[in-house]
Amino acid sequence: MPKQFGGKACKYQVLVIGPFCKRGKMERESMEEGLLTSRYLPNETKPTSNVDGCGSRSDNLNKPLSTPVLVFSTLVAVCGSFCYGCSLGYSSPAETGIKEDLGLSMAAYSVFGSIMTVGGMVGAILSGRIADLIGRRRTMWFSEVFCTAGWLSIAFAKSALWLDIGRLSIGFGVAMICYVVPVYIAEITPKSHRGSFASANQLMTTSGFALVYFIGTIISWRTLAMIGAIPSVVQIIGLFFIPESPRWLAKLGREKEFEAALKRLRGEDADISEEAADIRDYMEILKQQTEASFLELFQRRYANSLFVGVGLMLLQQLGGNSPMAYYASNIFEEAGVSSTIGLQVSAIIQIPVAIVGLLLMDRSGRRPLLLVSASGMCFSCFLIGLSFCFKEFPHLKALTPILALTGSLASATAYTIGLGGIPWIIMSEIFPINVKAQAGSLVTLVNWSISWITTYTFNFMMEWSSAGTFFIFSGVGGLTVLFVAKLVPETKGRTLEEIQASIIPFL
Repeated sequence: MPKQFGGKACKYQVLVIGPFCKRGKMERESMEEGLLTSRYLPNETKPTSNVDGCGSRSDNLNKPLSTPVLVFSTLVAVCGSFCYGCSLGYSSPAETGIKEDLGLSMAAYSVFGSIMTVGGMVGAILSGRIADLIGRRRTMWFSEVFCTAGWLSIAFAKSALWLDIGRLSIGFGVAMICYVVPVYIAEITPKSHRGSFASANQLMTTSGFALVYFIGTIISWRTLAMIGAIPSVVQIIGLFFIPESPRWLAKLGREKEFEAALKRLRGEDADISEEAADIRDYMEILKQQTEASFLELFQRRYANSLFVGVGLMLLQQLGGNSPMAYYASNIFEEAGVSSTIGLQVSAIIQIPVAIVGLLLMDRSGRRPLLLVSASGMCFSCFLIGLSFCFKEFPHLKALTPILALTGSLASATAYTIGLGGIPWIIMSEIFPINVKAQAGSLVTLVNWSISWITTYTFNFMMEWSSAGTFFIFSGVGGLTVLFVAKLVPETKGRTLEEIQASIIPFL
């Protein structure tokens, strides 16, 4: 028989299997099941329809709209994503200038290019806990302080040491941004807008990346670093004018701030009473659960979510996009393509592709875009590998620049439309709130750890075999297609509870 929580009939139900229920662990698992199988997400307005046996709902509830505050809050949040894009694209156009001005060797520059991921690993470990302790908004502010300091350190660097310190600081900051921005957006937006608003994260990452790629071939590396600091400063200022996540405030029991934040996000004329009541009932269930420890994340019930989240991050980085972005100018030059032309064309093509991905996110869904993206990465990396094979044959050598440029552009396009941003969106959707901090930190750590391995070893792999390196990346793309097809759930148009209930078995 169903148990009821929150004092409202049919609000949240726990299904007790069997005639009796053990106390302790069974009660906790039953409460979790009620939490995850409840029909409605706390920050979403319910449909105006009757529910069997539970009376009628109000028929005058309006569908949640994209209010100015909601849009502005999202724009401020994704300024962090723009900073992340700038940091990803910086090392490629700046390589020649830095080597000439500071006399860095290839090994020293490889350290500079990859050390951002070391800072990222540290930031990833702390990101979930910090976001839970000080809130989503303060975490973004905290991370941008490190990013700003890092950009300034690079801009005024007189030696490799200050370059590496700046890059390390940026890595620490953007790792927290990678976690907290999609979580914040998911918590403030209604279901009908979640996919599109979350896709703005990838759009701004791509925009920052494209901007640095394009202008980095025109201006000096020091000026480029100063430009990279601008979105960080903009976000630091903008964060003073946006609300905190209502769900985080409700979790801490800060009732007045919670209602004020929800009112700002939904509009002054919006009726938030029922949505606010839903959030309170949701948090009442949470209070009856103890906070999960890191080791509890590895329980069998979370295995599916963990496997999907970690697997997507692992395959995203093993596919080679990070080193291809960091060392794009080297790839173009080795293939006989002008690095200036290659970088500028790559920059121009990616923003329209990111816009297309944003528009398709809530129409086609996550899985189709991931499948198209992974297939494109598989084909494009194979094409680049083939171009380097042709380089060894005199009668086919002329095809190398064409195939390398085509493959690089196809790779950038494929990555941008799916694998670049969707794994982060899915990460924010598939983990229940009692393990979200631990799970988010883990998958972010995996992402940055594998990114460090691929970026640091890339130049050595290219010395071993240019063609072999890209054939390996192509094979990973093929594995990603199989992984998505077999294991990744579709999350389009579903509440977080519905997603989690479908992927988390209760044993």
